[in-house]
Amino acid sequence: MSLVAQVIAAAVMLLHVYIFLLETALFQTRGRKVFGISKEHAVVLAPAMSNQGCYNGFLAAALALGFVLPNAATAQAFTVFGLVCVAIAGVWGAATVNRRILFVQTVPAVLGLGALVLS
Repeated sequence: MSLVAQVIAAAVMLLHVYIFLLETALFQTRGRKVFGISKEHAVVLAPAMSNQGCYNGFLAAALALGFVLPNAATAQAFTVFGLVCVAIAGVWGAATVNRRILFVQTVPAVLGLGALVLS
């Protein structure tokens, strides 16, 4: 995997660690501010956001495996899987929640996939 692909995959992974934290441990404080949710609404949404945060954590974990697995082919397969899942989740989020998600999640994931193909 090229250095460019590694840097992009690492950035996508770190973004999803941050999203995981915003949607789980930090949802009632920093998370609700980032997502523009009132304190009252955050109380109602907290369980669903925590569940959603777990999924973002799993995306980050798949990408992390791409960096730590000793077999290069298996590691690259996890990276591809993680980036494809992020891209699809970003499209779904853009269609159902906020179009900005397309640019925050999908575009970097697709760039990472492109860098992988070119490497």
